[in-house]
Amino acid sequence: MKTLLLVGIGAGDPDYITYQAIKALRRSDVIFLMDKGAAKHKLNALRREICARFLDGHAPRFAEGLQPERERDAADYRASVDELNRDKQAVFEQLIDEQMADGETAAFMVWGDPSLYDSSIRIIEAIAARRSDFVYDVIPGITSLQALTARHRIPLNSIGRAVEITTGRLLAEGWPQGVDSVAVMLDAKDSYRRFVGQGLHIYWGAYVGTADEILIAGPLDEVAERIAMTRAEARERNGWIMDSYLLRREHEAEA
Repeated sequence: MKTLLLVGIGAGDPDYITYQAIKALRRSDVIFLMDKGAAKHKLNALRREICARFLDGHAPRFAEGLQPERERDAADYRASVDELNRDKQAVFEQLIDEQMADGETAAFMVWGDPSLYDSSIRIIEAIAARRSDFVYDVIPGITSLQALTARHRIPLNSIGRAVEITTGRLLAEGWPQGVDSVAVMLDAKDSYRRFVGQGLHIYWGAYVGTADEILIAGPLDEVAERIAMTRAEARERNGWIMDSYLLRREHEAEA
C-alpha cells in the first residue's frame, strides 16, 4: 500500500509552515513537484528551501511532473477546469505509478491550504475512487487570505457579520447579498474596479509572504487604479501574479 500526503505549506513565507506539515514531510520518501515553467520557478525553489530548512537531515527524493495548462478565456469555464483536472489526474497517476514503490509515502506540497481554491483533494479523490493501492491524508496550511489579513493587521470579518470568499469571476456578477466583507481570489480581470463609487475599502496584496510582496490598502475610489497599474507591472516583471484582496464597506472598515 502506498501513502499520499497533501501538505499545505503556507502562503509564501517558509515560516508559515506548521509543525504538523514538517512532520509529514519528514516521513515522506518522495516529494512530488509540479513543473509550472520557468516563470514560476520560484515556487518550486521555495518548496525545496522549506525541505532544506526544516527536514533536519531527512532527504526525500524529488520527482517532478509537468503542470498542464488551462485554456484561458474559454467559453465554458467549468468545462475547461474539468479538462484541466483530468489532465492533472493523469500526471498525478503517472507520478504515483512510476515514482513510488509499494510501502512508500509521497507528499504533494500544496501552496497555501489544500482546501481553498485548489483541486488536489478532488483529483486524489477521483483516483482513489477507482483504485485501492493507496491511502491519503490532508495536512492544512496557512491560506493566502490568512496571510493577507495578517499583513494588513485586520480581521477577516466585521463584528457579528458574515464574510464571503469568492472569485473575481463571480464578483463580476454583482455584490453578494447579506455580507459587508468579501474576500476575493483568482481575479484576472480586476473586478473590484466595477465597485468604485460604492463606499468600499480594499485591502490588496500580491506575492504575500515572499520577498516580492506588495500591499496596498485604502478607499477603493482612491486606490483602485493604483492597484490595477501595480498588478499589471508586477505580472509583467515576474511573468505571473498571485494576489488576493478583501473588499469591505467603509463604515465597517472604520469600526
